[in-house]
Amino acid sequence: MNKYTPAVLFTSILILAGSFISVAWNTVHKGTNTSVKAADTSFQKAAKTYQSYCSGCHGEKMDAFTDRRWKFGSSRRDLFASIKKGHPDEGMPAFEKTFNDEEIFQLADYILRGIKNVNRYSFNDKPTSSIFRTEEMTIRLDTVATGMDVPWGMAFLPSGEILTTDRNGSIYLVRNKKLVSVSGGPEVLNRGQGGLMDVILDPSFDQNHIIYLSYSKFKREGSATLATTAIMKARLDGDRLSQQKDIFVALPYSRTQHHYGSRMVFGKDGYLYFSVGERGNEKENPQQIKGNDLGKIHRIKSDGSVPADNPFYNRTGAQRSIYSYGHRNPQALTVHPATGQIWETEHGPRGGDEINLIKAGKNYGWPLATYGINYNGQIISKVSALPGIEPTLHYWIPSIGPSGMAFVTGDRYKSWTGNLLSGSLRFKYLNRSVLKGTSVIKEEALFKNIGRVRDVRMAPDGYIYIAVESPGTIYKLIPQEE
Repeated sequence: MNKYTPAVLFTSILILAGSFISVAWNTVHKGTNTSVKAADTSFQKAAKTYQSYCSGCHGEKMDAFTDRRWKFGSSRRDLFASIKKGHPDEGMPAFEKTFNDEEIFQLADYILRGIKNVNRYSFNDKPTSSIFRTEEMTIRLDTVATGMDVPWGMAFLPSGEILTTDRNGSIYLVRNKKLVSVSGGPEVLNRGQGGLMDVILDPSFDQNHIIYLSYSKFKREGSATLATTAIMKARLDGDRLSQQKDIFVALPYSRTQHHYGSRMVFGKDGYLYFSVGERGNEKENPQQIKGNDLGKIHRIKSDGSVPADNPFYNRTGAQRSIYSYGHRNPQALTVHPATGQIWETEHGPRGGDEINLIKAGKNYGWPLATYGINYNGQIISKVSALPGIEPTLHYWIPSIGPSGMAFVTGDRYKSWTGNLLSGSLRFKYLNRSVLKGTSVIKEEALFKNIGRVRDVRMAPDGYIYIAVESPGTIYKLIPQEE
């Protein structure tokens, strides 16, 4: 219930009608406050009931539980019936002897609020123009290139050309809004979530023409195909690569075809940071630092060797390249322009996508603590925080599927300066996070239904570029004030 709209209305009447209306207003306002307090009490009681009776099976965060297809209906009456009578064959007990009807309706209303939170991301209307009005400014999306399948990463050359990867294994130079094929890329396993993924330039690219590619490297064992995340270093000469060399290959290989992670960034310390997903095996990989590279952020030198100050460098049996662990599927890494700190986003399960500040040697909790539940509705962890686990800066419920991330810098987008941009694969928009320190205090969904936003970059020309799937397109964001 909103108590502010009647307040504005009655305050206007008060100014016009004087003290008599003031008495009437005070009476109404008192009644409104009583109603709001009752609603708040009911909500708090239902939240406590959910935590006590429901969270053990459905997860600590109710919004994650509500992000689902409701087999037995999601209306108030449907939820009431499911809670009261249960569905024994589905493992749902009846609570008619535990709660009275009023308490069951309170719990149903609490769940409906979660369903409403999920539905706020249900964007139905397709864009009808390249002009978008946002809260702070009007933006035109200029099509820079199209015709790709899944443009996964972008790197901006000193020439003004864009080097872009396509998950199917293709590499292109975007030149005068046309795609020019680049030869010499790695052979990739283009299955599931695998393929050719990120691309970045060496900090000294002007002199050495070196680039780095992340990709799904594979091998065959009998009839099985195994794959992993690998980092290739190569030299770009015109429209061909040479001197190709894998400087990192994550171990162990896996039969699974998802959760490769695979974002890369050079830190201000000159070292290469990159993510490797846990490949869907959360029970073993993310928390294991001995002989296991999966579910980690790594830090290496540009030649593939490991810095001696890495946190596990001197730990017996540990993988020396590990910088942090306990990750699920990180698909964004970026450097804060002022602090130099490494920021990351990673996919949660159903609910619990995260923004994290990456620190040396820290455990980020997967799967010991999470805000999400499994896709089949089963609980992964009953808690979202534990001692010794690095807390997340921000989480999304429902999951938006974050991929790509960039801080807004420069003068072209003055009202966005310092904001954090993240692509949404699931809901097909660009997410703008307003920060106060390291806290997200406000968010805005930009360019709704533009397509699965796979990557977002702040380019040297001061413009923001986004890479969108289906069809694969790169857009340049141009403020209309220009």
